[in-house]
Amino acid sequence: MIQVESLNKRFGNIHAVRDVSLKIHPGQIFGLLGPNGAGKSTSISMMTGLIDADSGSVSLSGLKPQSKEARHKIGLIPQSIALYEELTATDNLSFFASLYDIPKNQLQSRMDWALDFVGLKDRATDRVSGFSGGMKRRLNLAASLLHDPDFIFMDEPTAGVDPQSRNKLFDNVLELKELGKTIIYTTHYMEEAQKLCDQVGIIDHGELLALGTVGELLKQHGGDTQVSISSDRGVKEFKSSDVSNDLIQALQTSDKVYDISVNSPDLEAVFLNLTGRQLRD
Repeated sequence: MIQVESLNKRFGNIHAVRDVSLKIHPGQIFGLLGPNGAGKSTSISMMTGLIDADSGSVSLSGLKPQSKEARHKIGLIPQSIALYEELTATDNLSFFASLYDIPKNQLQSRMDWALDFVGLKDRATDRVSGFSGGMKRRLNLAASLLHDPDFIFMDEPTAGVDPQSRNKLFDNVLELKELGKTIIYTTHYMEEAQKLCDQVGIIDHGELLALGTVGELLKQHGGDTQVSISSDRGVKEFKSSDVSNDLIQALQTSDKVYDISVNSPDLEAVFLNLTGRQLRD
């Protein structure tokens, strides 16, 4: 389990993370959803031990993230691509493997598995400089998995990624969950959080505004469903918290219905209702 208690971090006059607390259970995909500059990367950096918190604590199954034992349990895919462009995919993985003391008799099999997992085995001997942005993201993921970590932190992993690589990354995330990994996934794309995450924390201006499953967040903060009915009596639009019941009543007043449109709330609506602004503002 990852347990975060009252994390705070300031950079000068900027309070980047404000009293953030959360629990992430083993085998969960936890999404940290918020716009750029919300405090997602700073939170990840404290949770992985890259920077120290001003106050508060982080526990990774009872370990401090700065400890050597914890570092061997952490896999990090940073927001900025971290690869050596003039080296091949295999040479990059070999370098990163050396940071985790992977035994030589296991190295080749671990690299083969990682490249196959992200769909790059056929590009093993190619220089990274010839890779697309999406391929580089996938190779970064492969590098983070070489030492078989328990906790995988993915910071905006689909930034600048082509649709094919994006879908492959989604598949990889779900496969890692099936392998029992605990995944922390930051994004400003609400559809990614809605598609992948078991639990979502919404963060803005460094403050955790809401926490729960997607269903819980939609119910608590999403607002009503928008319904539009085109019939022989014209167009009727209304908001509903009980669509099935209200829709049946509305249909009973119409002789002939041409079209029905039902727009349910999503995480974009949740963010708007919590902050008063769009997620991508």
